[in-house]
Amino acid sequence: MSILAWVVLGLLAGAIAKAIYPGYQGGSILGTMFLGIVGAILGGTLVNLLETGSFTLTAASFSIPGLFVAVLGAMIAIFLYYKLARRVY
Repeated sequence: MSILAWVVLGLLAGAIAKAIYPGYQGGSILGTMFLGIVGAILGGTLVNLLETGSFTLTAASFSIPGLFVAVLGAMIAIFLYYKLARRVY
């Protein structure tokens, strides 16, 4: 996948995941893009693990199902981030 496709998929998946996930998630456009790219890698790896049973790092493709997988992966990444980086007041 080309760099432009990574950027577009990252922006779309990150923005959709931030809109769906409850609560406020700060961050810039670059943070949203990074979240979407991490989501695409996380989601693609999980789908590959469920389909084939082997663990290989793969990314979601630039398609409608790939966008769906990337959004799910980005939502998992948001959840894990807030669980691991919980602020104590």
